[in-house]
Amino acid sequence: MSERSPAWMRLDNAAKIYPAVRSRRWSAMFRLSLTLDREVDQALLSEAISNVLPRFPSFAMRLRRGLFWYYLERISAPPDPMPEMPSPCVPMRREEARRCTFRVLYYKNRIAVEFFHVVTDGAGGLVFLKTLVAEYLRLSEGKAVSNTHGVLPLDEAPRPGEYEDSFLRYEGEAHVPRHELVAYRLRGTRTVPGHCNLISGDFPLAPALAEAKKLGVSLTAWLTAILIEAIIKMQSEEVRYRARLRPVCVQVPVNLRRFFPSETLRNFALYVTPSIDPRMGDYTFEEIAKSVGHQLGGELNDKPLRARFTTNVRSEKNTAVKLLPLFLKNPVMKLVYSRVGERASSITLSNLGTLELPEEMAAHVLRADFVIGPLSQVPCICGAISYGGRVYMNFSRSIYESELERLFFTRLRSFGIIARLESNGRA
Repeated sequence: MSERSPAWMRLDNAAKIYPAVRSRRWSAMFRLSLTLDREVDQALLSEAISNVLPRFPSFAMRLRRGLFWYYLERISAPPDPMPEMPSPCVPMRREEARRCTFRVLYYKNRIAVEFFHVVTDGAGGLVFLKTLVAEYLRLSEGKAVSNTHGVLPLDEAPRPGEYEDSFLRYEGEAHVPRHELVAYRLRGTRTVPGHCNLISGDFPLAPALAEAKKLGVSLTAWLTAILIEAIIKMQSEEVRYRARLRPVCVQVPVNLRRFFPSETLRNFALYVTPSIDPRMGDYTFEEIAKSVGHQLGGELNDKPLRARFTTNVRSEKNTAVKLLPLFLKNPVMKLVYSRVGERASSITLSNLGTLELPEEMAAHVLRADFVIGPLSQVPCICGAISYGGRVYMNFSRSIYESELERLFFTRLRSFGIIARLESNGRA
């Protein structure tokens, strides 16, 4: 590996929780993939990985255990591409994370990268994937792809800002206490550990945007409202008395680079959690959508966002926390995560927005996908990305029941939006 790569790195503020709370069922994995117009050549893909990785020093890492914190250590050789696994986002075992914190997979004409969240977030992962596929196409076609739309030049030295911890850089003075609602959780029959049931649906972007515009909300708010409406319906069929209902809360990751200038390729995102409390009464879809839009609008501002992640940074800097040995720190972090992490979520919807590619690359890319592994206690999670005038939504589940997906895509149909559906055969 190039000397441009740091020998070791501290985990960023968001990443510190993941090694402590991972389990046999969950290790915070997510997948980004591009489907090409040709079958993938393993040898060329391996060469592309070797060429690209020195440009991404914060990715060329493995996870190591220290006395007080986990940390990242430079790997000596790039990972080999792997054939597709039976299930997406298989939890990364400790021994695998000690070799490399991401895996590159291929299947027919698809190239996928699965990341352990300690190394990057969706925005950083997209830059890596686009640069990797651009280099693969250069090797395959013999023609270079323009260094635009997030494709990094391989002859350029990595910039320190690309592997900084931007949470520490933008820490503020004000911070807010953590207080989250206890959300309703989906129930169902658990799958075997390590298996993720996947239902993928893609549908036209334009009519979905038009429906959102009618209500004066973003596409993310509109999709979130459909999920909330569906989950309220599911809960009402399980719980007899209104007073026993719980809030339906959707965690929506926000790319903080939109609010704080940063070129980091590491984690720099924060959740906002719009919610509807069905104990208050029956909501129309329009009421849900407008409420979600207002809640997101109120949170999507640099001041409340900074105050929220400053709380996390202050916790990391607490002297007692810093000096606590890792074997004692891990159970404390698990306890905190169980109280203020997944407990506040009915489901997560992560929308990466519209994928833009250089013209030479777009000519060979047929579709894009974003898949997130189910959380430890939240059995269903949704990743979305738009490309080529279509929205690609992937529901991943650690339960067998697919009622939520049925309600979601049926609701889309009621707006005249027909989705094409696929599953990995065990839905």
